[in-house]
Amino acid sequence: MKQPKVLIIIPAYNEADTIVEQLEQIRLNNKDWDLLVINDASKDQTEELARNSGLAEVVSLPFNLGIGGAVQTGFKYAVRKGYDIALQFDGDGQHPADQISGLIQLVVDGEADVVIGSRFNRKNTGIKTHFLRRTGIKIFEWFSYMLIRQRITDHTSGFRAYNRKAFTFLASNYPTDYPEPEVVILLGKNNFVMKETFTQMHERKGGVSSIPITRGPYYMIKVLLAMFMAAIRSRIIHPEEEL
Repeated sequence: MKQPKVLIIIPAYNEADTIVEQLEQIRLNNKDWDLLVINDASKDQTEELARNSGLAEVVSLPFNLGIGGAVQTGFKYAVRKGYDIALQFDGDGQHPADQISGLIQLVVDGEADVVIGSRFNRKNTGIKTHFLRRTGIKIFEWFSYMLIRQRITDHTSGFRAYNRKAFTFLASNYPTDYPEPEVVILLGKNNFVMKETFTQMHERKGGVSSIPITRGPYYMIKVLLAMFMAAIRSRIIHPEEEL
């Protein structure tokens, strides 16, 4: 059977401390995957280190677009280059490279259009998170179930594998602000099948979170509103449905 053409998309903003190690870890797990670093106008040596590693293609954005714009750039690249599967993998060291193949295999087996690596879909995981983060995560889980009737436990996970139909759709429709929770609603609203698989995440090795605890209430209100607006939008016609 022909092996799928896989692209690992690594959005990176000021990840000089971790980017080379992450590329090396991914390459150790599979030499056939293509690696693409989206350098989101980093102010440190992220771009130089990624290029000099010789392990990945690097696309540097002219100004900072945020995680949404960076990931969407990766999806557009995947569409243009004819990939079968695209996997989002953060450059800060939180995602385990040795579990990439598990997410990809679930997509290859046709179990879902999108597979999300979740920290929370198993009890007693030993994961310690701030009370406010845990509360927010449960609110997202409840709210999204009410909107799309698909239960997702880890809306903020950036460890996700997509089949070609899903990333082609998102190449034109990816949210730009705090995209991960909103895109769950967008995908569910448009009849994509999502599945979670437990993933033991690591502590962040570098960079800073785009969602600081101090901005928690503002973030929650803004994201819940974005999720609701995504749910009430008309369904988007997929390109293949227009044929």
